[in-house]
Amino acid sequence: MAAHAPHTMTSEEKKVIFASSLGTVFEWYDFYLYGSLAAVIAKQFFSGLDPSAAFIFALLAFAAGFLVRPFGAIFFGRLGDMIGRKYTFLVTIVIMGSSTFIVGVLPSYASIGVAAPIILIALRLLQGLALGGEYGGAATYVAEHSPHGHRGAFTSWIQTTATLGLFLSLLVILGTRTSMPEADFNAWGWRIPFIVSILLLATSVYIRLSMNESPAFQKMKAEGKTSKAPLTESFGEWKNLKIVILALLGLTAGQAVVWYSGQFYALFFLTQTLKVDPTTANLLIAASLLIGTPFFVVFGSLSDKIGRKPIIMLGMLLAVLTYFPVFEALTKAANPDLAAAQVSAKVVVTQDPAQCSFQGSPIAREIDFKSSCDLAKRYLAQNSVSYTNEVAPSGTPAKVTVGSVEILAPSGNVVNSKFDEDSVKAIAEFKKTLGAALKEAGYPPKADPAKMDKVTMTIILTYLVILVTMVYGPIAAMLVEMFPTRIRYTSMSLPYHIGNGWFGGLLPTTAFAIVAQTGDMYSGLWYPVVVAGVCFIIGMIFVKETKDVDIYADD
Repeated sequence: MAAHAPHTMTSEEKKVIFASSLGTVFEWYDFYLYGSLAAVIAKQFFSGLDPSAAFIFALLAFAAGFLVRPFGAIFFGRLGDMIGRKYTFLVTIVIMGSSTFIVGVLPSYASIGVAAPIILIALRLLQGLALGGEYGGAATYVAEHSPHGHRGAFTSWIQTTATLGLFLSLLVILGTRTSMPEADFNAWGWRIPFIVSILLLATSVYIRLSMNESPAFQKMKAEGKTSKAPLTESFGEWKNLKIVILALLGLTAGQAVVWYSGQFYALFFLTQTLKVDPTTANLLIAASLLIGTPFFVVFGSLSDKIGRKPIIMLGMLLAVLTYFPVFEALTKAANPDLAAAQVSAKVVVTQDPAQCSFQGSPIAREIDFKSSCDLAKRYLAQNSVSYTNEVAPSGTPAKVTVGSVEILAPSGNVVNSKFDEDSVKAIAEFKKTLGAALKEAGYPPKADPAKMDKVTMTIILTYLVILVTMVYGPIAAMLVEMFPTRIRYTSMSLPYHIGNGWFGGLLPTTAFAIVAQTGDMYSGLWYPVVVAGVCFIIGMIFVKETKDVDIYADD
């Protein structure tokens, strides 16, 4: 097939890309502030729970915004296919920006009690609904302004916005964090990045008001071909529904877990598991994003030449094959003392499985973990110590072995919703003894900045971002090309947001729950590896290449 003619971008096309991308950057900025500040938010809004449960619950509240994204895709996608792209994703940014600003002024749990987390989760749900309508509108809008043969290059700019939004949120957080004492930031300074988003909202609304409707939609509307029932056409007709299913299971689910592993899970892994201080972790992630982000456009443009599918599939395959060794290398570079201790002094929990609770419970209180098994595992999980499990005879108290040292774990007796005095003393003594044994064995309480190999860390994090750019850079163009104009907004939005909202958005919570339950700090990686692996197989067999599809052809 002949190569597509070179194309010089017109001023109108530049305006479309800039306006769509800028607004979407701000929207992702709003959305990711919460994820980047999950640990602080856990203390502010979920302080009624024990620390580990509070963090898991904070991640669940973060995930709540993702869970409703498909519903936002359905609601706003239907509007976008019926009344137009422009006005629909103008509404979404107003909802998103307003919700984010309110989070910045929302009283904490200490001020208004249980109402605080309830309102917070409601705001997260509104953000998720808005984002569910945003992405499909922006991607469709840009694609329908793009000349044939250049959609990958044009829409790849939209693909940079999620990463740029995360990058911007990290910069604002870092700027705020470094301008005041850490105690002040944790108490009230964390609110500033949320509050200043109102300025970004005003800018985005002003820009979007000046935009014109997409030519493909205008042509379809003028010809009277707009869909009267886009939901029925998209999901009630098998010819379209099967494409939606393939788009989800052969593309977006795998793309999503690679995206969230390479950016969000990497950040959580550094701070929560490897105990790298938040400022250093954010700076390194920001550096990797700065280096890696141009590759969105590189791979988007390359997909116009060699196809979308091979690039996306290769990105998934590399993730499946390399995640475990890459994260192990990250541990050695970021916290070499921890890596060395895991080799020289392995930790083993010998326990009766009948006495062990699910460690990943998001609603647990400290007193809910009162058996010797639970107390042992809880302490190790809270201190990011990986361990292996050995089964003991029924009724046997749990025992923790650190190298050659054995420590018997106590059980807690709960009276009037708290541990009795003897239990408190026994648990405190157990933690003191186990903490000393871990320290003696070389397990560090936090990563030593002087021993970090920051160059290697940056290279590893950049590699993870480049995998993100491979799976994400071409996917907007591919999704747009898979569906007809009359139902494009609705049809492409749903699989994208089920993939990214459910498979991707649940990744941090699911991965940490797996780690807490198994005791292996790397076991959470099985989630993205399995999802990406299944998606790779389905995509290779059933998903067709789309780069030469004429999206202006009559439906």
